Amino acid sequence: MKIITKKEILPIVLIILAFVVGLLSYSSLPETIPSHWNAQGEIDAWSSRNFGVFFLPSITLGIYLLITLIPLIDPLKKNYSKFAIPYFWFRTLFILFFVLLYFYTLWAALETKLNINFFIIPAFSVLFTLIGIFLPKVKKNYFVGIKTPWTIHSEEVWDKTHQFGGKCFIVGGILAIFSLLFPQYFLSIFIAVILLTALTPIIYSYFIFRKINKLNNKVE
Repeated sequence: MKIITKKEILPIVLIILAFVVGLLSYSSLPETIPSHWNAQGEIDAWSSRNFGVFFLPSITLGIYLLITLIPLIDPLKKNYSKFAIPYFWFRTLFILFFVLLYFYTLWAALETKLNINFFIIPAFSVLFTLIGIFLPKVKKNYFVGIKTPWTIHSEEVWDKTHQFGGKCFIVGGILAIFSLLFPQYFLSIFIAVILLTALTPIIYSYFIFRKINKLNNKVE
């Protein structure tokens, strides 16, 4: 299976861009860089400039290598060719998310009054929506997608779960962004939406597995 193609130049350029921006801005940055934000979106922990500038791009590079090469050890690696293009965009999207988070962190080092919630919630909302578009195209494998005992057991359950899960993630992504309209409760709403979005397809996979099994037993 061909993993590395010419398309990989896009995520690679994004990662290189992160390192370049970090190096070019290094001398302009303060001695400490934000490393954590509290529930109110305020900075509550700091790291050294060296750690702050180089850690996140390095982690992004590691994530890229992991999700790019991991299909090579998947027992069902042949199925990746059936969703190669969606998987490429899925990986690129993840890299873009981490690169933007890195740029935001550098910006926050210079402007400490920034509230990360106004970045992270819209970013997660877009991420979930795009994952929802991606999920129905994913074919059965051991690393990517909604993996439960029932989806792994049955290709039909896998396909139905990912079709349903795609809709859940799209709806969840759209609902999550509206949590910002309720400043006092946005965190609770956001977490509830994310949990429901993630758990609903898992529960669905169990019930669709039971339904298919009952139908099969009747036929026999």
